[in-house]
Amino acid sequence: MITAIVFAALAISGSMLFVGVQMMNASAGDVSVNVMDEQIDKAIERYIEKQQKEAEEAQKKAMEEEEKKSAEMVKNVDKVSNEDHIYGNADAKISLIEYSDFQCPYCKRFHPTPKALVDEYDNVNWIYRHYPLSFHDPAATLQAMASECAAELGGNDAFWDYADGLYEQNPKDNSSLVALAADQGLDEASFKTCLDSEKYKQKVKDQMQNGVDSGVRGTPGTIVLNNETGEAKLLSGAQKADAFKKLIDEM
Repeated sequence: MITAIVFAALAISGSMLFVGVQMMNASAGDVSVNVMDEQIDKAIERYIEKQQKEAEEAQKKAMEEEEKKSAEMVKNVDKVSNEDHIYGNADAKISLIEYSDFQCPYCKRFHPTPKALVDEYDNVNWIYRHYPLSFHDPAATLQAMASECAAELGGNDAFWDYADGLYEQNPKDNSSLVALAADQGLDEASFKTCLDSEKYKQKVKDQMQNGVDSGVRGTPGTIVLNNETGEAKLLSGAQKADAFKKLIDEM
């Protein structure tokens, strides 16, 4: 700010000096206060235009650097394995790897989008990974662990059914999470034992850390991965299907 003021003062002073010279070289009747004001206004306008141009160039450079950094970080995403929850063809060429939080309203809104894409494309699957945001805890991490218990007791299909139930009903404590499992046909006692043990807490943390290492900064964060070439790109937020279709078609 101080530098900007100094530059502005210099610009204005220069204009005033220029006008002063004019006043010395011209008759008194030819020079007026309006001439001085005009020259000062023009100098200020030139200074502002210069500052705006420099700011735009700096912003463009910062965005390019951020995109370059993101392109490198996304390569850290863990490849799809049998440890993942997979919706669709496990051997699909393209994976939509979503890092998500069951307490996130944007994740809830986005939830039907990858499902619809998988149903439309034979060569695309959907991977769900945990990214519970700290300001949504303890409920977010608890729900993530509960979904893992559902998968343990009922397999891959049970995970997806339970995930749907979490978004629909939003149970936030142990008793309501157990009740949801029981409603879906999972063994109530076994589920309660699993949830109370917090046995999947580390898995949830590890998945979130991989999301961070891969450039995910919020939820939902979805990495579109070509499983054959390794090409990957991160799409942040609850974006519409068309944004994903463009990438899928390109890959």
